[in-house]
Amino acid sequence: MRKYKFTGVPNHEGLHQIIRLNPKIVEGQIGGWIESEDNLSHDGDCWVADNAKVFGKALVSGNAMVYGDAHVTGKARVYGDAQVYGNAEVSGAALVFGHSQVFEKAQVYGNAQVSGTALVFGFADVEGNADVSGAAEVYDCVQVFDNSTVNGNAKISEEAQVFGNANVSGDAEVCGKAKVFGKAKISGDTKLSGDVRYFNYDSAIDGQLA
Repeated sequence: MRKYKFTGVPNHEGLHQIIRLNPKIVEGQIGGWIESEDNLSHDGDCWVADNAKVFGKALVSGNAMVYGDAHVTGKARVYGDAQVYGNAEVSGAALVFGHSQVFEKAQVYGNAQVSGTALVFGFADVEGNADVSGAAEVYDCVQVFDNSTVNGNAKISEEAQVFGNANVSGDAEVCGKAKVFGKAKISGDTKLSGDVRYFNYDSAIDGQLA
């Protein structure tokens, strides 16, 4: 069953505003903007609301929500119960799924993935082949990129960077201007702060540093 239609002619960007048709929802609810019906599935409870825009070959499906002034573009996918909102942008071939949230002015792009109940917000950038999952939180002006992973209950904040093949997991915190890269593995309740660098460790640093 079709759950929405276009309200009229496209705007100057070639995007169409949508309006709900689904009888389970309040009839006539105005939504956000999409380029074509390939951008928003008619299945599930997924929706694009407010002034949010989904275009290119991007797809919102499942029960995912894109709202506020968020943009989803490129070949990006937002699905499951994920939410993208505020002024966030998901682009490239990025995937945002599970119960994760990307919001405020965060950007997720390249081949990056955000999943689980992870939160990416503030001015954070998650790019390349980076993977943020579990209950991790990535925020402030953080950069997570290359083939790095952030998972568990890890928190990356302030101006920290995680890149290369690094992994931050457990209850670890990386903040300040700290850089974790190479083959570094930070886990447990480790906290790295200030202008420190850790790289090329073959075994995990587990709660031994402050």
